[in-house]
Amino acid sequence: MRAIFGWGARLSAMLNENKGGPWGPSGGDGGGDGDGKGPRSPWGQPPRRRRPGGSPPNIASFEDFLKKSRDRFGGGLPGSDGRPYWLYGLGVFLLLWLLFTSFHQVGAQEKGVVTLFGAYSRTVSPGINLTLPAPIEQMQKVDVYQIRKTEIGSTGSHDDNLVLTGDQNLLDVAYSVRWQVRDPQLYLFALADADNTVQEVAKSAMRAVIATVRLDDAMGAGRGDVANRVALGMQQILDRYGAGIHIDSVIINQTDPPAAVNEAFKRVTSAQQDAQSDVNNARAYAQQIIARAQGDAAAFDQIYAQYKLAPEVTRRRLYYETMEKVLSKVDKTVIEAPGVTPYLPLPEVHKRAQPAPATVEGAVR
Repeated sequence: MRAIFGWGARLSAMLNENKGGPWGPSGGDGGGDGDGKGPRSPWGQPPRRRRPGGSPPNIASFEDFLKKSRDRFGGGLPGSDGRPYWLYGLGVFLLLWLLFTSFHQVGAQEKGVVTLFGAYSRTVSPGINLTLPAPIEQMQKVDVYQIRKTEIGSTGSHDDNLVLTGDQNLLDVAYSVRWQVRDPQLYLFALADADNTVQEVAKSAMRAVIATVRLDDAMGAGRGDVANRVALGMQQILDRYGAGIHIDSVIINQTDPPAAVNEAFKRVTSAQQDAQSDVNNARAYAQQIIARAQGDAAAFDQIYAQYKLAPEVTRRRLYYETMEKVLSKVDKTVIEAPGVTPYLPLPEVHKRAQPAPATVEGAVR
């Protein structure tokens, strides 16, 4: 840099020196007209001194070296010839300004929205993109893949988000909305505050849906259907606004009565659960009794069919089976009465059963 500025200063000095004609500028103390307005004579300029033998001068210090170098090249450091330092600083600043405001790195999950004098110009894709320097063109980067989350009536907070159900009951609802940017241009220019807009739209959609359901449905199994309807309603409202936002899901974290009556509602809910449990137990017992009665009826039909075929045998079989069931459940005592043989003497029984032989007298008769 010092060499360039030195050569420039030397060239300027040479041009100023030869101004006015081939013999130098007009005027001066050289030859020419007496009034000093004619061209200077070349013989009027004193000859330049030459160093004998072309040997380099003696250099006593580094400062002398810099001074002689400036004299040799016809210039010096910036500022030594009257030029201010701030001009060079301004040049460096302008160069850096062009570099940092014209080249932009857009991430893989981002899109860049370029504005020309504050008005929308274009949307650029991920990668290195070139724009005009600021403030002519400016770029805003938007993450279009990030899942944003908005909490409304957070669980455990002191702020109640009370809504009115279809059966005229108050309900404290806490839920969260998951959403992401679908159109960066609309997201930046259609809404002044996207987060606040999503929150207000969620509250409006939740009130509209809860107003059509009963308290038991909102607190019980109908919470999933309520969340889906709220997400659909929010998407329709944001599309009408042209917000460039996509609603991913709505998750209901809490559906409780207001804090002033929460304990009473808990007792009522507990009583309802106990009553429902008793009803379920009674129904189960009734099903068992009905199944047993149906089995007994089927068994009786089978026995009656056999009874019609052989009444005496069936009657005796039923008697034996009944006595077996009864006697199997009681204590039994066996008493041997007189004349009762504990065992059967088969030979003697056989002799008693045979008739007595006839006598001769009887036969003669």
